[in-house]
Amino acid sequence: MLSLRQRALLGGLASGALSVGVGTLVVFSYINTRVLDQFDGALRDRHTQLVVGLSATTDDPESLRELIFDPAYSTPYSGRYWQVTDGDGAAFTSASLFDETIAEPSQTSDEATVWNTTGPDNEGVRSVYQKITFEDGTEWGVTVAESRQVLINERKDAQSNLLPVFGLVGLIGVASSLLLMSAIVGPLRKLRADVAHRWDEGDDLTPEDYPEEVSPLVEDLNQLLHRNREIVSSSRRQAADLAHALKTPTAILRNELTDLSQSGAQTEPAEEALSRIDAQLSRSLARMRAANTGELTHSRTDLSNSVERLCRLFSSMAEREGKTLISGCEAGLRVRMDPQDIEEVIGNLLDNALKWCRTTFQISAQRTENGIEIRVEDDGPGIPEDARPEAIRSGSRLDTSVGGTGLGLAISVDLLNAYDGHLELGASESLGGLSCRVLIRA
Repeated sequence: MLSLRQRALLGGLASGALSVGVGTLVVFSYINTRVLDQFDGALRDRHTQLVVGLSATTDDPESLRELIFDPAYSTPYSGRYWQVTDGDGAAFTSASLFDETIAEPSQTSDEATVWNTTGPDNEGVRSVYQKITFEDGTEWGVTVAESRQVLINERKDAQSNLLPVFGLVGLIGVASSLLLMSAIVGPLRKLRADVAHRWDEGDDLTPEDYPEEVSPLVEDLNQLLHRNREIVSSSRRQAADLAHALKTPTAILRNELTDLSQSGAQTEPAEEALSRIDAQLSRSLARMRAANTGELTHSRTDLSNSVERLCRLFSSMAEREGKTLISGCEAGLRVRMDPQDIEEVIGNLLDNALKWCRTTFQISAQRTENGIEIRVEDDGPGIPEDARPEAIRSGSRLDTSVGGTGLGLAISVDLLNAYDGHLELGASESLGGLSCRVLIRA
């Protein structure tokens, strides 16, 4: 289906072309009529001139050739001719007719007759004929004629002079169509931009800011925005409530397992299973929260502030274990993610680096051409290249020597996917261990 922009453009071009076409036909028709009137007027003037000359030479018509001075009348087949015939049918002609004559109309009136006939050498001519009776009682048929090719050439000249004008009118029509298209689509572009902006700030759209044809749509969009915000808020609230509701039972179970362990019971498998249940619940709740947020929100999170807060937390944890966290983050970085989601991603990566590093791990964040890049690196053993896809796909534990569920990277991938982000695992060039590279659109 054609877009509104294409429809407006094609409609404008079609109406412009139709207007120019109809205008061209009307003007050319007027020009043809006007040129014909001027052509006939000139013929009538020459006819009057011939009649006046003949009135003075009725006794010697041959002398008309000397009296009617026009170089075209003296040149054979020049395209301009005159002819007079007396009552006996004798014809006296201009030298341009050479030895030929021009036919006279079979039906005449007291007025001059203008008609198309054949001239010398079968040349088409336009002729003015009138039968004149002078005071001396003599009767004469007076004819002047001119080649119709002259009329055709005059029409072509007049039309060719107007073609640039119509070309300019056509260009103006195209420009007008473009301006019309912009004027029509402009409010819709504004509406599109305002929808994203209002979603960011939580404001309603103002119907009065748009044309009356668009106002009902704006009101519907306001209702839709309210509904979407309620859906997102409700989904996140339900996920939070579910997480809170599960904390108490799992805490009770963990305390019971601790008591049993102190009594000498073997509880490690149960504790590990409970930890994996906690992790799987956390992953499911994170995916639920992200699925209801990633496509709907356009909010921006101050990444620099989130990284700074998490660095303070993990620096304290690292000091207790005799390890060091190095941070380097550009100021003023913002990403299109919910604050809780981006902090959970970074927190999982830092927690993983803290567990596996020997002495040092680091985080950096900077702006790139494709968005915002976050790197978390450590000096630990790293992950073999062939095992990296498995680590981020299933969350399985590749090494059980360090505690954990192995779901940290998988949860981070799930959250990033909801916001069209990416997580890549590699080898750290500076520290030698694992490098986690996160790319998020700004």
